[in-house]
Amino acid sequence: MLEENEKQQMYRHSMSHVLAKAIKELYPNVKLAIGPAIDNGFYYDFDNLTISQEDFPKIEEKMKEIIARNEDFTRDEVSRETALELFKDEPYKVELIKDLPNDAVISVYHTGSDFYDLCRGPHVDNTKFLRGFSFKLNRVNGAYWRGSEKNKMLTRIYVYGFLNKDDLKECLRLEEEAKERDHRKLGKDLNIFMFNELIGKGLPVYLPNGFTIRKALSDYIVDKELAQGYQHVITPSLGNVNLYKTSGHWDHYKEYMFPAMELDDEAYVLRPMNCPHHMLIYKNFQHSYRDLPLRIAEIANDFRFETSGTLCGLERVRAFTQNDSHIFCRPDQIKEEVEGVIKLILDVYKDFGLKNYKFRLSLRDKNNAEKYFGNDGLWEKSESALREILSNSGAEYYEAEGEAAFYGPKIDVQVKSAIGHDITLSTVQLDYQLPEKFELEYIDEHNERVRPVVIHRAILGSLDRSLAFILEETKGILPVWLSPVQVKILTVSEKNDDYAKSVYTNLKLSKIRAELDLSNESVGKKIRSAVLNKIPYILVLGDKEMAENTIAVRERGSKDTTTMELSEFKQKVLKQIENKNL
Repeated sequence: MLEENEKQQMYRHSMSHVLAKAIKELYPNVKLAIGPAIDNGFYYDFDNLTISQEDFPKIEEKMKEIIARNEDFTRDEVSRETALELFKDEPYKVELIKDLPNDAVISVYHTGSDFYDLCRGPHVDNTKFLRGFSFKLNRVNGAYWRGSEKNKMLTRIYVYGFLNKDDLKECLRLEEEAKERDHRKLGKDLNIFMFNELIGKGLPVYLPNGFTIRKALSDYIVDKELAQGYQHVITPSLGNVNLYKTSGHWDHYKEYMFPAMELDDEAYVLRPMNCPHHMLIYKNFQHSYRDLPLRIAEIANDFRFETSGTLCGLERVRAFTQNDSHIFCRPDQIKEEVEGVIKLILDVYKDFGLKNYKFRLSLRDKNNAEKYFGNDGLWEKSESALREILSNSGAEYYEAEGEAAFYGPKIDVQVKSAIGHDITLSTVQLDYQLPEKFELEYIDEHNERVRPVVIHRAILGSLDRSLAFILEETKGILPVWLSPVQVKILTVSEKNDDYAKSVYTNLKLSKIRAELDLSNESVGKKIRSAVLNKIPYILVLGDKEMAENTIAVRERGSKDTTTMELSEFKQKVLKQIENKNL
């Protein structure tokens, strides 16, 4: 007997055939691609199909009609020649058939007498079993055939599907919640960032509010690092191609780099990461074993040519800023340094209230050795060291082959976002390879020249991705210390303007981010605007407050106002900023 999850996946897969048949009946000229079951339903890809959400009701109605026909799902095994003849008018099916191994079993599923699809199954026996299945068309997207930008863009229809109607209701509720939390919507509504096709895909522009948040994040993590002995540097956003040939990026990472620029008989490239620059900073000085560890850090701008299909707001971009660092240490210092980085990660996550995360030990794929450089001995040594550190730390972790950097294994922290995305927020990487590539040395206690070990680490990862995560986690209701405008000052009438200006000046001198609204709009409209912009504190100043030299404070999330002295209010806000209260 099938387990509940297996049964649900079988029903979803059967429903994908029903969807394909419905589309064929409504739009006879479409061409079929593929239609698998996925975590919350299923999808199907079509060519020669143009539809919108306005077409969803008639498609759903057609699917229900097919289900009501009580049509059998019938499986046939056919020869390659028969399959090619059967699907001769379906070019995508023909391509799949030709790619199958010579000894492959080719199975075809018929739904009724007039629809068939290339499929392994399994499926329900008859559409009547799908009558209680709860489904709803979700969205229509473009999707490249076989996920490659080199192939044609197809039309993909996503459908939610569950055995239990309550599960569908919960899925739809979470979908609405996700729309409200989507950082792309919040970024636009709160004037944090923008994109413009004329500037380029995946190239974010931070507006004044966004700059303020980014600076607060940057200052926060730099202060944390300075307290732990990190030394900050600034390095160029591009480098000579030979730098990346030396590091190995040119051979192993070139497909993700922007093309080289040929200038004055030299070739330059926008950097995808900062390690080569930091290697040369280390090499610029002679080091003793007593000097180590050396912790070099940078808030650095990097550039990677992500394919357009993977771009997603600030979560995945082509120009981003990393909270990056490289720790140069002796082999006997690895354990202490990696543990220190993990402690810093947990400290930061505590500040942000993050709880839904797991550590991932990212290993190389031994069956795809050409992706990586270095010898087996160094790889096994590095992987064992990180595994031992994670095991001794007591942290919950899992292992993932094929997720390592090309130069070494790493510990990634996978965080589940509020809208269900699994993203890498922080990373710690152990590297014996780049010190070899750049011939880095220090003088040990025996006066011999030896190689240091490098630990690559990023706590907030990219500031862009962290900001996207924070916006979704908080629904844009940022803590006081991160809010671009911390206090909005409103006046009841024009005669209160001078008093409001004095309050504004007082707050600004205390480095509280205040904004003054002296417009002729009604107080109610001013308050609504401040509420929509999710500002933590609204000060309403009228004749009473001016006469008594007080302020009326309305806190975010409350409709009540509290009268207090300005000095008392300042002390409260400054304490929240200093303590980084959530």
